[in-house]
Formats: sequence, C-alpha cells, structure tokens
Amino acid sequence: MEFKVKNICCIGAGYVGGPTMAVIADRCPDIRVVVVDINKERINNWNNKDLKKLPIFEPGLDQIINRCRNKNLFFSSEVDKEIALADMIFLSVNTPTKSSGIGAGQASDLKWIESSTRQVAKNAQGKTIIVEKSTLPVRTAETIKEILEISNQDSLSGEIDKKKFMILSNPEFLSEGTAIKDLENPDRILIGGEDEFAINALSKIYERWIPKHKILKTNLWSSELSKLTANAFLAERISSINSISALCEATGADIHEVAKAIGMDSRIGSKFLQSGPGFGGSCFKKDILNLIYICNYYRLDKVANYWEKVLLLNEWQQTRITEKIVDKLFGTITSKTITILGFSFKANTNDTRESPAIKICKDLINEGACLSIYDPKVSPSQIEKDLNEKATIPPNKKAAGTWNFYESIYEAVRNADGIVILTEWEEFKSIDWSIVSRVTRRPSWIFDTRNIIDTEKAKLENFKIWKI
Repeated sequence: MEFKVKNICCIGAGYVGGPTMAVIADRCPDIRVVVVDINKERINNWNNKDLKKLPIFEPGLDQIINRCRNKNLFFSSEVDKEIALADMIFLSVNTPTKSSGIGAGQASDLKWIESSTRQVAKNAQGKTIIVEKSTLPVRTAETIKEILEISNQDSLSGEIDKKKFMILSNPEFLSEGTAIKDLENPDRILIGGEDEFAINALSKIYERWIPKHKILKTNLWSSELSKLTANAFLAERISSINSISALCEATGADIHEVAKAIGMDSRIGSKFLQSGPGFGGSCFKKDILNLIYICNYYRLDKVANYWEKVLLLNEWQQTRITEKIVDKLFGTITSKTITILGFSFKANTNDTRESPAIKICKDLINEGACLSIYDPKVSPSQIEKDLNEKATIPPNKKAAGTWNFYESIYEAVRNADGIVILTEWEEFKSIDWSIVSRVTRRPSWIFDTRNIIDTEKAKLENFKIWKI
C-alpha cells in the first residue's frame, strides 16, 4: 500500500534544510512543508518580508521563498507541534567536529542529532519516516534507531505500540552558490534504507521532478559512507591540482595548460581542476576529519594517513600564499595596507565556514598588516566573528595588525601596497585597474589566487602580478 506524505517537518533551518525544503515545497504544492529551528532569530530571518535579508544567500532561493512562503512552506520555532503533525521528518541539524573529548578534532559531534531524535521520539504520532539529511558518520542511523526504539518503549508503559519509525539516509550533494540548480537538477538522489515502504514514499516525492533513473537506492551504511567519500574525493582533487600548481611555478609550466591537458582525459575529467587558495565550506574538512577518525577506529592507519595528507596540503597552500605576499613586499608587511577582495569560501554564497580567507587574513594580521576587506555578501560582523578580532574604528590604514571592512572595491584598495583576490566573485573579473592604479602605493602588487583578473590590463597600469 502506497503511503502518501502530506506533512513534512525539517528540523534545522540552515544551509541544507532551508533551500532543500524550499525546492520540495515548490515542486510539491500539495505537501505542507515546515522548517523548524530552536533559533528564533534564524526563523524570524526566514520570515522577513525583505527577501534580501534571508539568512542564506543562494541565487534563485529568494524567488522560491517568495512563491511558496506562507502557502505550503512555513518557518516555525514550534518544534514539538510540527513534529507531531509530520508524516516525514528530515534531520538537518549541525554536526560540527568535536572540540573536546574522545575523537576531538576529528569525530563529528552528534549532540544535536541525539537531542532532535529524542524530541522526535517524544512528539511524533503514528507512522513516521525519519530522514537523515545532515552529513553523518557511518552507522549513525543505527544510533538513531536505538534511541527511537528505547524512547518508544519507555513512553508506552505496557500500552500497545502506536508509533512506528522508519529510518532513511538521504544525504545532500549540494554545492553552495549553485544549491538551487543542484536541487532542481541533481546528478543523483541517494536513498539508503531497509524499509521499502519508506524508501518508496521518499522516492515518490523526488520523482515529481527528477527522472527515476537518477534515484539510487542503497542500504543505510552505503548511503552514509557515499556522502563522506564524495566530499573526500572532491577535496582530494583540489589538493592534487594545488600541489601541481606549486610545481608549475617552480618549473615554469602553466597550471592552466596542465589542467586542460589532463582534464581532456575522459578518465579524469575537467571538473575540480582549478587551482586556488584551497577548499573551504562546511563539509570538506569536516567530512575528511570524520573519515580519518572512522579509519583509525577500524585500525586502517594507512588509509587515515592518506586522507590526512589531503588536509595538510590544503593548509600548506594557504600558508604558501601568505609567504608569497610577505616575500614580494620586501620581506615585511608591518603597517602595510593589504586589500582583501573576497571573504566567503567561494562565490555566490555568504558562507565563510572554513574559508581559506580566514587563515590567510589571520596570518597577514599576525605579520603586522593592516587589512582592508571587501566582500559583496559577507557582513562585517561575520568577519569579526571569524577573525576573532574587532575592526579598527575609526579606520586606520596604517595601524599594524588590524583590519577594516569597506563597502566597495575602490574604497578598499585606497593606499594599498598589495591586493589579494581570495574569492572568485564576478565583479572582480571586471575591475577597472586604471582607477585602482591612481589610489594604490607603488610598487603595487596584485596576488590573484583565483586566476580571474585580466592580467594584461593590470600590467598596462604598472601592477606587479603573482598568481597561482
């Protein structure tokens, strides 16, 4: 018998929960979709009438919110109530790397998963499908199942069991900046589970707009591990091409030409072969650390060491960029103004989690630089939080070891000794270097870590240029 889902509740209104539920609501107008979160400020931001003030910036997201919000898409802090109404519950809460205790620095902290699961066990009614959406360690579903079963037994006190929980793994494969496109036209949808009834119910939702052949059904453990592995492989490609970029600089080879040559090999492919300041975002580092922890747990030391090298090379790339900046600016940057263009970990998102800009900026500040930072979507308060240091007010472009935020490129570059491009925002590709050259100090350096500027135009304005 087919189970028709009428009410979906998503616990967690973050980068995954918000956009994913928005697309489901948009494609399934007959399903009531509610995103819940204990963070009332975040919920208020999702309900803000000004679509520019949504807590997450993703191209196209504001249009979907405008179409669906308060029709069949809702954002609420009434968690218990919405759990009770739901046929299907997505767990999309944060799973950060543990900062203390067993597995600190590698293992995922599952406290929010556990607390959410207990809340579900207490408030859910009848048959409920539980969907893991957060990126989780292998066999987390087993933990969720045990908590639900124990909580269910405790609450029954000898009564007939009226609750039934079915657990699925449905990891997200979103790329920030293109999340809506990824949700509307994914490479694949992965559903892991043991209960055909539940698997088919979730599959039917996706089949509203996704071809059946793109929906892959596996067991729970394969689904959970596939997510970690996908991110690990993508991160490994970035570290690999960045290692070759250093060799190109040493030998005179051109990394663009090398990447093009190897990318034309159908066995390798051209994606994720752009050299840069290293990978960032919420998943890559966290998932590799988790993979390392799992490998060590199963005593696969050599495997753990392999993946650890991917992270070490990523960090080395960022350190290498700082060293290049100091070297080119005569060995010292104390009290020199360095303009930072871009702080988000990639273009078309305001997410700064694990952004390469954080480490690079901190290292430059420790070297005594005065940073002038501009990013079109990241707020000064977020930068302050990431750098763990307040901006200098009023701005002082010669104060050693400080930073300030500016509202435009051309304000940020004034009196700069060096300009560092850390995010591939579209507007950085069309900077008018003739204007910039009038307000910077000589000799002026441009450090293009994304290989996006018009090098020839910049050279005509007498800029010295270093790029990866």
